[in-house]
Amino acid sequence: MLRKKTHGVARGPRLSSAGAEFGTAAIDRRTFLKRSGLTIGGAAAVTALSGGMVSRAEAQTAPATEAPKLVSKKTICTHCAVGCTVIAELDHGVWTRQGIGIDSPFNLGGHCAKGAAVREHAHGERRLKHPMKLVGGKWQKVGWDEAINEIGDRMLKVRDTSGPDSVYWLGSAKHSNEQAYLMRKFAAYWGTNNVDHQARICHSTTVAGVANTWGYGAMTNSFNDIHNSRAIILFGSNPAEAHPVSLLHLLKAKEENNAPLIVCDPRFTRTAAHADEFVRFRPGTDVALVWGILYHIFKNGWEDKNYIRQRVWGMDQIRQEVDKWTPDKVEQVTGAPASQVERVARTLANNRPATLVWCMGGTQHTNGSSNTRAYSILQLALGNIGKHGGGANIFRGHDNVQGATDLGVLADTLPGYYGLSAGAWAHWARVWQEDLDWLKGRFATMKGKDGKSKAMMNETGIPVSRWIDGVLEARENIEQPDNTKVMVFWGHAPNSQTRLPEMRKAMGMLDTLVVIDPYPTMTAVLQDRQDGVYLLPATTQFETYGSVTASNRSIQWREKVIEPLFDSKVDHEIMYLFAKKLGFADKMFRNIKIEGTIPHVEDVTREWNRGMWTIGMTGQSPERLKSHMENQHTFDKTTLRAVGGPHDGEFYGLPWPCWGTPEMGHTGSCVLYDITTPVAKGGMGFRARFGVERNGQNLLAEGSYPVGSEIQDGYPEFTMGMLRGLGWDKDLTAYERRMIEYVAGILEKQPSQEEVGETSQQGEIPSDYDKKVDGVNWKLDLSGGIQRVAIKHGCAPYGNAKARAVVWTFPDPVPLHREPLYAPNRQLVAEYPTIADKTFWRLPTAYESIQKIDYSKDFPLIMTSGRLVEYEGGGDETRSNPWLAELQQQMYVEINTYDANNLGIRDKSMVWLHSPEGSKIRIQAMVTERVGRGVVFTPFHFGGVFEGTELRDKYPEGSDPIVIGEACNTAQTYGYDMVTQMQETKTTLCRLERA
Repeated sequence: MLRKKTHGVARGPRLSSAGAEFGTAAIDRRTFLKRSGLTIGGAAAVTALSGGMVSRAEAQTAPATEAPKLVSKKTICTHCAVGCTVIAELDHGVWTRQGIGIDSPFNLGGHCAKGAAVREHAHGERRLKHPMKLVGGKWQKVGWDEAINEIGDRMLKVRDTSGPDSVYWLGSAKHSNEQAYLMRKFAAYWGTNNVDHQARICHSTTVAGVANTWGYGAMTNSFNDIHNSRAIILFGSNPAEAHPVSLLHLLKAKEENNAPLIVCDPRFTRTAAHADEFVRFRPGTDVALVWGILYHIFKNGWEDKNYIRQRVWGMDQIRQEVDKWTPDKVEQVTGAPASQVERVARTLANNRPATLVWCMGGTQHTNGSSNTRAYSILQLALGNIGKHGGGANIFRGHDNVQGATDLGVLADTLPGYYGLSAGAWAHWARVWQEDLDWLKGRFATMKGKDGKSKAMMNETGIPVSRWIDGVLEARENIEQPDNTKVMVFWGHAPNSQTRLPEMRKAMGMLDTLVVIDPYPTMTAVLQDRQDGVYLLPATTQFETYGSVTASNRSIQWREKVIEPLFDSKVDHEIMYLFAKKLGFADKMFRNIKIEGTIPHVEDVTREWNRGMWTIGMTGQSPERLKSHMENQHTFDKTTLRAVGGPHDGEFYGLPWPCWGTPEMGHTGSCVLYDITTPVAKGGMGFRARFGVERNGQNLLAEGSYPVGSEIQDGYPEFTMGMLRGLGWDKDLTAYERRMIEYVAGILEKQPSQEEVGETSQQGEIPSDYDKKVDGVNWKLDLSGGIQRVAIKHGCAPYGNAKARAVVWTFPDPVPLHREPLYAPNRQLVAEYPTIADKTFWRLPTAYESIQKIDYSKDFPLIMTSGRLVEYEGGGDETRSNPWLAELQQQMYVEINTYDANNLGIRDKSMVWLHSPEGSKIRIQAMVTERVGRGVVFTPFHFGGVFEGTELRDKYPEGSDPIVIGEACNTAQTYGYDMVTQMQETKTTLCRLERA
């Protein structure tokens, strides 16, 4: 299927296009050879191209031209989260070519197909060039002032009639950290928690599962640290296509360490082609497969007993569940041969440390949060967490999906994972220097089912995976004052979500639909409306600057490459314009300089530095980040630690936690939970966030602590009271004491360094002074003093606890295998049923009521989906890029030869793929052994065709993607994770028939 095309929309007639290309622009040697045909036909090809009219070369006088004015800019690729450096070379402000970022520790100058083509992403002719609105079913150009005013008036009207929760602000993993932070702050000032972004539908189950296991919901090690791995096991991860440059790091370990590469996947992927062991298993049976591996580990005593005793709680309960998963039962449920599962377990036991990698193949399930916990428990049993070469390496799919998650563009938290409690809001009000009562007044209240009023300020919002139900569900069934009336797609493609027929219906019922994006996305054509739709052209990240967080938590600083093209605006300017129209710009930007109408990016960075204490995104000042980019060459390519130079000892990009203030100079933390390194240099134990005791059992570490710790055992998170009890409070400065008093509510005014003298209090000391001050913890102290003092004594501010293998707050405290909602085997459904229907995240959610219906007879094939190397996300940008569009022009479905022959389907023939929910898509068949019998695979990057009907003519003129195709999510079915509402895209049912 991945074959070069010479016809269709991606290329014009060969001769005319080649001649035009030769005559209009300068070309490099490689392009010349390719276009001239010299690589295959020598001079004869040139003769053929010129029509046989070859004449003698004559010397000519070169026309006088302006001398080149060459400038290089260093930025970061805008596709996946490996964080590859791009060197943009400009001539008189025009981006003319792309250089090699050889100093980058992440990509060492290498790029995948997408990264090599990013210049076209910025200069793309198919970008949205002007603000547009739909009038009478036709796109009409409008000015920015008109668009902002009209949209703002519509929003204010809805706010008056239905409340602030009826406007949904859908953010983006494509925003910089600064823009993401402003997006979440914007939603707070508007007065809603109905804000979310792509992480909900890619790694929300990772964040929930991992954060509830050992403390933080992020990748524990780094791509580079895989160089130290002695074995590598992947679940539902295909880095060869999804994160191609990352594969280089895996292959380095494979070659230099002789590390076995084990790929567990329902499909033989391009990554599996490199594997020593390919484990094909049935989609949706990850927990059963992991328990099958652990069965052999426990049976043979291969677990790390001392590690578990010191650093893990609840493993005995895991053993009880694992004992049920005998080899024959695992083979019956997963389809993986029993002998192979045992061999994998032996390989992992004999090759430590091993790293475990997972991606969306493991997360996008109704029990995705159980999958991610099972992976984590496997690594804990082997003692691989907190080890160089070990870890849970969770590869992220968008360039700033990690940063946007960290900065709270989510329906259930404020920046820094503070949550939505009263204490969380009070903290961020202090950071913003905002009147907390004013903020409370921005939010609605409503009566709950118990008849009591509840503040929507403290209620989780509707997740993006369910926004359509916020529109379609009966008002009385939604736990918010009214239905969703206005939807803002801000850097988010709709075809990356499931249930597109229902989404199309929901779009039609909205009062207003707004798309803010460099490209119009499929939103522009999926809806079937006559008016009330607005398209606003945002710039790409190459037309602005700021920070971006790679998958490994390293933060990099992008330079601005080019000025905004066409009539586009940077996202943070658009936010300011909307805030001004909606009446809260002066408050929201009180501490951020506005240059014209553009907020100053560095001021935004410094503001989130002042509040992100929970995860240590406080030490990465703009100055430090810029200097790291300038000195990439000084960082070791495996350890990521600088060797000499201005950042000696620091980790590249200051990966969080980078504790304390920038002035503390913390190194950042490359490997989470590493106790062999002092906390001051990036070490730590597991986070103490689950209490100190459970059912009489100790939850703190036992006899395990970071090297250099003065507390040589487990300990809880640090508070001012803990410092006082240890006698360490004397190490606080006067300013730090005063700030702690301010946070405790003893001082009314937030102190500054300049105002503070040697006295620790002002005025009368209240009688409850000690109680108030002692309650201030490391997450709330705006001075960073508690963190600084804890680290001075060798301790991690967040404590030193055991990881917990059992999460008592989840529906399944011990991860259980549960059959998918659309399941192929009714006997297994009876044995491993899903959970009961329930209402959470404001919406009723179906589980049991769907699973009890047997669709398997009419829809016998399991449908799964995934990525292609050529395209990314919803595909609007990459399918509009001619260099990428040429490589893959056809949406398709992979089907096993056996199934194809039984259905009379031939390779490259067109087929209809039918969904149990009544939708269908028309696509091309690829008959292949990549998928096993009974399973089909579709890529999810296509759009612009809906149930066989092309929608190209519905795009604004000149903005239709080069390649269009059916979106596989048109045929994906209902299904959501039982903790996070992650959508199910990896295992449903379908039927194929010849078109």
